[in-house]
Amino acid sequence: MRSLEELIARAGERGSLPEAVLAMDAEEQMIDVAALRPRLRARLEVLRETVSAALAGHWQPKLIGDDKDKYAALARAPLSGGLVWRASEIAVALGTCNASMGRIVAAPTAGSCGILPGLLFAWQETRHGGDEELLEGLIVAAAVGEIISQRATLAGASGGCQAECGAAAAMGAAALCHMEGGSPEACSHAVALAFKSILGLACDPVAGLVESPCVKRNGTLVSIGAIAADMALAGIRSIIPPDEVIDAMGDVGRALPPSLRETARGGCALTPTGKALTKKLNENRAEAGAALV
Repeated sequence: MRSLEELIARAGERGSLPEAVLAMDAEEQMIDVAALRPRLRARLEVLRETVSAALAGHWQPKLIGDDKDKYAALARAPLSGGLVWRASEIAVALGTCNASMGRIVAAPTAGSCGILPGLLFAWQETRHGGDEELLEGLIVAAAVGEIISQRATLAGASGGCQAECGAAAAMGAAALCHMEGGSPEACSHAVALAFKSILGLACDPVAGLVESPCVKRNGTLVSIGAIAADMALAGIRSIIPPDEVIDAMGDVGRALPPSLRETARGGCALTPTGKALTKKLNENRAEAGAALV
């Protein structure tokens, strides 16, 4: 799959966006379409298991703390609303789990692992959605991720964090839009609206670790996915066609300097505190290595 426009056209033929995705995927893999849903249900259950483990665990990354328990400490209703706040809690838990070498699902990457499941499961909890609706959301998100990978990139080293967390937010926006009854066209514009808000986002991990600013970035970018879906559901459209917005993301990624593409040589990684944390971590590694000799 290389085009949202083509996917929308196929959805018109097949009757729904998920059915179009499954039909196209079955054609590409040369298998029966009936074999795909059980596989995807199994993947959804793995995703659910990782979310539960991330929320229940006590994680110890090298640089950051485990902030997920602080979400319950908010003494008033969150300004961001119940769905976004819960999605952020899940996203931060998964990002912290990943930073601690726990089991996660790359969605679409390890560094952006919290955004899509945060939006999916927060939607199910707060909107009381069923598993079949959630499965369809996952199918739509997967198709968007495939198209992004084909037209641009999903790698921070190639396109900055716009290609990782940005893609995850766009995938989540499309999933939410579909699960809320949006048309295939609206889902594609949710992708465009999300990406247009994140173009140029740097990948700048402190000390080269997927911790800071990565984990909290997962926690904040769920809001982009949710508001992009709401805007698309309201009938707001991107004047730049969604496929062209994805292409623009790829172009911007190639234009970013290497210092902003996962090298830890720019952005937050090169702040005074970022450099001090890197130095301290390297000294600790050296001491640990010397103790083993």
